[in-house]
Amino acid sequence: MRDATHTWLTEAGLDPRAVEGVVRLALAEDGERDVTSEPIFDADAAAGADVVTRRPGVVAGLPVAALVFETLGLTVKPLAADGDRIAAGDVLLSVEGPLLGLLRAERTALNLLTHLSGVATVTRQWADAVEGTRARVRDTRKTLPGLRALQKYAVRCGGGVNHRMSLSDAALIKDNHVAAAGSVTAAFEAVRAPGLHVQVECDTLDQVREALAAGATAILLDNMDISTMTEAVALVAGRAELEASGGLSLDGARDVAETGVDYLAVGALTHSVHALDIGLDLNGAAS
Repeated sequence: MRDATHTWLTEAGLDPRAVEGVVRLALAEDGERDVTSEPIFDADAAAGADVVTRRPGVVAGLPVAALVFETLGLTVKPLAADGDRIAAGDVLLSVEGPLLGLLRAERTALNLLTHLSGVATVTRQWADAVEGTRARVRDTRKTLPGLRALQKYAVRCGGGVNHRMSLSDAALIKDNHVAAAGSVTAAFEAVRAPGLHVQVECDTLDQVREALAAGATAILLDNMDISTMTEAVALVAGRAELEASGGLSLDGARDVAETGVDYLAVGALTHSVHALDIGLDLNGAAS
């Protein structure tokens, strides 16, 4: 089953070795022994359990949770798929094996699964809000340390798209770069390189004009109101992809999307998301 889960992770676009590293670190946080359960339950006791959602949402992280359980000797049967819209009471995974392993794995598996499902759920809310427009919802680098790849995967499960994974993947020229270089043009000329995707953050229409003149093909419209954003879209006229950023809200997402921008950058998808309520229910007495 471990090989099947590795394949599951690979097909999801995740590196199984990297996910194993996250799982090992998370399990290590609980120490070497369970000093509560070990004196109470027989070492050879076995049990089964279901992972059940308590509230509706979008699930993400099932292969990650499965890897946690399997690391502690349990067998896992998936009953849902990442990206599924789920209702309260839906069974997501069925787990069986050593009871002590089950109890030890429970919190780590649920911590990862509830968090990633929370990311997917809020992303789906944003994606639904802009449905029917050209705009896509995109994440940022405002991720939890060590969990970026998993959080960005959860964004994809929720219908969003990923911005750069790291500082090495693409360039984003921000206000500090412009200030240090002296101008948008100077910063762009310093950074541009063959094969490198370069996005320029612009606060004003004048900066948008300067970025276009310099040859920018990707522009981030930072903290612009709807009127100014609409002017920027008309000014660019398809010559560069446009991403709205700064102060965006779910209630106002559609208004932003209808200006004609290509992306909405939403840090809240990953930096302050609420976990989706998911629990583990033992299904019968331990044997």
